[in-house]
Amino acid sequence: MVVKSKGLLSILTFSEKRKDILFLLEEKPGTLSEIKDYFNVSSPEISPRLKEMQACGLIEKTDKHYQITPIGKAIITHFRPFLEMIETIEKNESFWGEHYLEDIPAHLLDNLLDLKNCEVVSDSIENIYESHRTFTENISQSTLLKGVSSIFIPTYPDFVVGLAESGIPTSLILTEKVFSKVKDEHRDKLEFYLMAPNTELFVIEDVKLAFVVTDIFFSMSLFFNPDTYDPRDDLVGYDSSALKWGNRLFDYFKGMSREIRSI
Repeated sequence: MVVKSKGLLSILTFSEKRKDILFLLEEKPGTLSEIKDYFNVSSPEISPRLKEMQACGLIEKTDKHYQITPIGKAIITHFRPFLEMIETIEKNESFWGEHYLEDIPAHLLDNLLDLKNCEVVSDSIENIYESHRTFTENISQSTLLKGVSSIFIPTYPDFVVGLAESGIPTSLILTEKVFSKVKDEHRDKLEFYLMAPNTELFVIEDVKLAFVVTDIFFSMSLFFNPDTYDPRDDLVGYDSSALKWGNRLFDYFKGMSREIRSI
């Protein structure tokens, strides 16, 4: 029997139940009774789904047990990451859908699954500095920091100097415009930072996002478009995969930057 791809695709994508049956039988074979009990449904509800999946070669029946076929196993190996990617995007759909993503490199967009446990932290425009206070509190619990900044927030120079005074290893990448502003308006603090041990400073021409990654925490904010920064929404994660993704993003921009050793 020749299976048309569009029919097979519809079997898996247009029915949550068929997908769940396939995942269940991936773990172990089951009888009709066991399958319907697992899903807490009647036989007339589940039997048509099983017949459709048999017809497409995803599962087979041996004696009284249904089991996944080799084709079913091959498909699910690639289908599961696809579903997880969809779920990752849908979890924070407005964040990914409403923002400018062009400055995130393709190899990291391909690995958005690393951010599946991240949450969007949002504040009203009246409370954006409250969110930055929470942000700095999270950083204060960290023992190292890497960050990219394409925006200037007045409280940050003092905060970064505090990190340098505490001896916390800190690597920062600033855009040319932010670096110029800091150099003109906070020259003494910039000089202190550059002279401190365990600090690095890099400058990049331009980038339309801002983020920090530490040993415990990753936070990223984006632009609505190349000219409009979103000060209200931050994508925040604490697990190892989010930290790994943030470090890879930092290394990517570091490779495009020039180091500043003195001014």
